[in-house]
Amino acid sequence: MGRYFGTDGFRGEANVGLTAEHAYKVGKYLGWFYGQEHKAKIVIGKDTRRSSYMFEYALVAGLTASGADAYLLHVTTTPSISYVARTDGFDCGIMISASHNPYYDNGIKLISGSGEKMPEEVIAKVEDYLDGVTPEVPYATRADIGCTVDYVAGRNRYVGYLISLAVHSFRDLRIGLDCANGSSWMIARNVFEALGARVYVINNQPNGLNINENCGSTHLEGLQRHVLENHLDIGFAFDGDADRCLCVDELGQVVNGDQIMYLCARYMKSRGELDNNTVATTVMSNFGLYKAFDAAGIGYVKTKVGDKYVYEAMQANNYRIGGEQSGHIIFSKYEATGDGIVTALKIMQTMLDSKRPISELAAPCRMYPQVLENVRVSDKEAVQADPRVLEAVRKVTEALGDSGRILVRASGTEPLVRVMVEADSEEICRKYVSEVCAVIREAGYAV
Repeated sequence: MGRYFGTDGFRGEANVGLTAEHAYKVGKYLGWFYGQEHKAKIVIGKDTRRSSYMFEYALVAGLTASGADAYLLHVTTTPSISYVARTDGFDCGIMISASHNPYYDNGIKLISGSGEKMPEEVIAKVEDYLDGVTPEVPYATRADIGCTVDYVAGRNRYVGYLISLAVHSFRDLRIGLDCANGSSWMIARNVFEALGARVYVINNQPNGLNINENCGSTHLEGLQRHVLENHLDIGFAFDGDADRCLCVDELGQVVNGDQIMYLCARYMKSRGELDNNTVATTVMSNFGLYKAFDAAGIGYVKTKVGDKYVYEAMQANNYRIGGEQSGHIIFSKYEATGDGIVTALKIMQTMLDSKRPISELAAPCRMYPQVLENVRVSDKEAVQADPRVLEAVRKVTEALGDSGRILVRASGTEPLVRVMVEADSEEICRKYVSEVCAVIREAGYAV
């Protein structure tokens, strides 16, 4: 990870950690970088945060000042930027969003012309420019100054693409959607209604300040009530930029990202579509997922946390599905990134082809109780290398045996060490998490 850009872009509180000047300079550099041999074309989208408009204008100013043409999709999803960049011949794409974070945060996500995360070497060049390490890039003049293009047609084509992925009509099905007052607030409803569903939408009235506020994929209680009160067949919750999706079954139970990967992978295996019979997961996936995969005869790999690492493993080994417990699921046949609406459509396909409710399809994947504690520390790397911490982790691992696991890892974006234990009961989890966190504190790392 770089100085500004983490695994999911340059993120921070608007005009505190991430400023309009940062956005202007990112735009100016990218416009120049991609425009050295031709006039650069760069597509931009944003979520519904109040600051997204500010960052959009700042990026456009930088891009056009260095000679690039900026194509605006306006309020849209992160995966739509990936799709349009890939299919319409753009040099790169930029998404303005802080995903599931509160409204006062924002972020700049850079996407390559192939619809994937921007290569690290390009991000490093952008960061050097932000730090003043590289010389100032020139301004374009006269006819070389870039222009701004309203490109809502690109977003509409993306909606058409989503509709084309469905293999069944959703006629008479009662489907709930929680749009998190974010990017999916119009797109998701349009897709499901076009497929014939009776759609019941909540949290689709963004005002710039209510994105992710007690709603969406990080707050499923509202969707659970919505499904039960309206006797719905299924419900889907998206995050702020709609690259994640979690599910609520007809009984009001949460179906998380691990369970989604399980039921979709089993379906794909039954149809001969699970290439290499393997699913890419992260080290944070639940112990119960791996037990269920073992029982189903499905292989798996574990990557570092972050969809970037999941996709790299998928691309290198031709895996067809991978993702995270948070609902960031990648179906590589259709997208180069996670797409919450695609995930919802594939769940629907699995349910309709199987002729069984989601509650039954997810049931074999029993989630083990999990307790996670974050410890703010002075040195993340030193904690993970400390012999006292390593010995405490070894003892817990030995005590748990094959009935659970412990994971100690550093946060990729904050000065935190995360201690997570999964076991047969929450009581056991809390006991071992407390023991390891106590060792970290006694060693003097906590701040």
